[in-house]
Amino acid sequence: MAKSKRRGRTGGGSGGPEPVVEQVDGAVAELIPDRERPRGWTLLLDGAPQSHVDLDDPAYLSFEYQRRLGHVADLAAPPGRPLQAVHLGGGAFTLARYIAATRPRSTQQIVELDAALIQLVRKQLPLDPNARIRVRSADARDGLGKIQDGWADLVIADVFGGARTPAHLTSTEFLAEVRRVLKPGGFYAGNLADGPPLAHLRAQIATAATVFPELALAADPTVLRGRRFGNAVLLASDVPLPVAEFTRRIASDPHPGRVEHGRGLADFTGGAVAVTDASAKPSPAPPPATFDKRQR
Repeated sequence: MAKSKRRGRTGGGSGGPEPVVEQVDGAVAELIPDRERPRGWTLLLDGAPQSHVDLDDPAYLSFEYQRRLGHVADLAAPPGRPLQAVHLGGGAFTLARYIAATRPRSTQQIVELDAALIQLVRKQLPLDPNARIRVRSADARDGLGKIQDGWADLVIADVFGGARTPAHLTSTEFLAEVRRVLKPGGFYAGNLADGPPLAHLRAQIATAATVFPELALAADPTVLRGRRFGNAVLLASDVPLPVAEFTRRIASDPHPGRVEHGRGLADFTGGAVAVTDASAKPSPAPPPATFDKRQR
């Protein structure tokens, strides 16, 4: 795809909204209108689907991994209680919109490296002006380092550059910063992507286990069996997790997933070694056909 800057129109034609295509700092961004939802949009970066947003219904989560992250947000506190949440990686601000809609008066911080992407999303998919959402352009780890100790109920990491998680966001040192920012009892949720032989995913679980005593992993069973490339959501905390309810929610999704925890998760991890800053590598690149269906 050409890297020249192009801009589509977001309304006016008899056929409804038109796609918006624009060069941002790190990729070509596309906003594709949802034919089934009048104000629904999918954000793609260099052809890889990143986020889906319905401006009329921000509590609607389309992508499988975003629904799983939504379950984490639902379980991070009693229903309706405001959260203090940090989002590492902005995308189209989908999860921040979700929390603002389902937990009014929540205070949220989004850290997104791509300033041009932030500008595009703010313009084309504006946030509710009453939502307490602060968006900053910064590297995810640098931005996390500026947040005070014990501030957050929830930290969500969903950072991809060129469809790969940067190496410095895969280490024990990174997760130690996450734990520093979390309140006691707070939740960390990481969106991880991997395929066979699942070496990256297993290493990320081993890494999280050195920082957090309680872990659970949610993914499509075919991903967990190493049959295809896909996303997995890692949930971590310093207190026992609501595994039974998390499992029930994941299993009842339109595309049911499976949750591993305890002995099952330890067996899945096998002898994987924790990742440090010195040994960190980006997550593996997805196979070329991964995004053919425009869905992640």
